[in-house]
Amino acid sequence: MLRYERNLKKRGFDLIIGVDEVGRGPLAGPVVAVAVLLKEYSFRNRIDDSKKLSPAKRKAAFFEIKNKSLYKIASVSQGQIDRINILQATILAMQKAISGLAGKLTPAELKRAFVIIDGNLRMKLGLPYQSIIKGDAKSLSIAAASILAKVHRDSLMEKYHKLYPEYGFDKHKGYPTAEHRYVLKRIGPSAIHRKSFLKCLEKI
Repeated sequence: MLRYERNLKKRGFDLIIGVDEVGRGPLAGPVVAVAVLLKEYSFRNRIDDSKKLSPAKRKAAFFEIKNKSLYKIASVSQGQIDRINILQATILAMQKAISGLAGKLTPAELKRAFVIIDGNLRMKLGLPYQSIIKGDAKSLSIAAASILAKVHRDSLMEKYHKLYPEYGFDKHKGYPTAEHRYVLKRIGPSAIHRKSFLKCLEKI
């Protein structure tokens, strides 16, 4: 999980920023991206692709990562997703997270910084970067970002559940489960649903 970090450090980049997102597939809520700069690589909790961890293990890792890193969490709302599409919204959320974290670094530190991003996205950054397919399973830095993003977004959706309990956001977090689709077909969308994503209802 440290191969990319070690190789980059050999090239002179000792400030490595891992970036990941969560929430591209849900029918409701924002897409969330996180940029994280780990201060150390030794963890008591397992740091891995967030999808491989239980909610309890993710939450434990979440607090440890926060204590051992600089990070920035950014999101793009469902309304903006509808306006610019999910791909552009994902790129925007990542750019916001990266620029927010970069703002915490000095000009001298930025010269030593390199960004590694989960997936195969291309974007305009003021820093050198590399996209890594399935990076959350290959890089500790990206895995840490995936955990922060997942726990943060799940927490947001649990708060939305209190506003819209009939949809079951606390269970599916907005993803298109059969239960979620059934409720949508029966009572229609809430204020946090992505209107551009609801064509799936026509298939029910």
